[in-house]
Amino acid sequence: MASSEHNLPPGEALGQSENFLAFQEALSRAAKVDRPVLLVGERGTGKELAAARLHYLSPRWGEPLVALNCAALTPTLIESELFGHEAGAFTGAGSRRMGRFETAHQGTLFLDEIGNIPLTVQEKILRTVEYGGFERVGGSRPVEVDVRIVGATNADLPAMAREGRFKQDLLDRLSFEVLTLPPLREREGDALFLAEHFAARMASEMGWEGPPGFSPRAREQLAGYPWPGNVRQLKNVVERAVYRSGGQDIASFDFDPFASSFTPLPPEDASGTQDQTSPAAPQAPGIPFKEAVEAYERRLLKQALIAARFNQRQAADLLGLTYHQLRGLLRKHGPLDSL
Repeated sequence: MASSEHNLPPGEALGQSENFLAFQEALSRAAKVDRPVLLVGERGTGKELAAARLHYLSPRWGEPLVALNCAALTPTLIESELFGHEAGAFTGAGSRRMGRFETAHQGTLFLDEIGNIPLTVQEKILRTVEYGGFERVGGSRPVEVDVRIVGATNADLPAMAREGRFKQDLLDRLSFEVLTLPPLREREGDALFLAEHFAARMASEMGWEGPPGFSPRAREQLAGYPWPGNVRQLKNVVERAVYRSGGQDIASFDFDPFASSFTPLPPEDASGTQDQTSPAAPQAPGIPFKEAVEAYERRLLKQALIAARFNQRQAADLLGLTYHQLRGLLRKHGPLDSL
């Protein structure tokens, strides 16, 4: 079904930075020890690829790798998806169905977004991990399984456990090894390395003889952007730039595909006024034009600097300005702490 995948391929995990290579080395060591592993990382860092690498480097490599995205299912469906059900267990259960634990027998079960699993189901997972067996939903006969669990999350599971939203006992059992994937902004040089790889692949898909080159400004953008969406975002940005380039060298990258001079104004609320949190919100009547424009400029500068973590070159890119144009505006409006 759309919420999960079975038998994931090894896929690609590319990089050459020190942090990336250190993570891959730790992943390879953990793969050989037949114990649970938790993968922690921001969105787009490649947790699914890391899980596949763990499986294919492990002694279980010849057995199934089964995945379940726990965030894509309702709480009532997760138990059935994991443990299966007997015929008549609930409305619509016309026949017996194997769950992911049974499908992954002797292999690896990858539980993505593991923090979304309800507490009642967490208890059943804990018993399965401890005793190697469970009962299907609506059943009474024990089903024995031998499964290695790999969990992944971008949530703070220890904090959730302290708050009673994740079982501490289960966290203890699953965290034999906890591996944190480095975000792209902490992988020096990998943004350009990956961008060249994605550009070459996209150019091949377009039927071109070779990929377009990157201008010095484009390379600077790749190195300076914070990449909140990590490798997934980088891939989209580069592929979009390649197809728009028509085979010509890429002068600069467009990080926001929604940016347009025709973007609609914010909707009016019930009082008939527009959302004042938007940069495009009009000023209140009675403010002199020059003061309103200057206030708007300051507001945009502040938003861009915060988004770029006060890296002025990144802020200039976000605003579509040159670095010198941004510096001129900052001089015009005074020191940063006054914005």
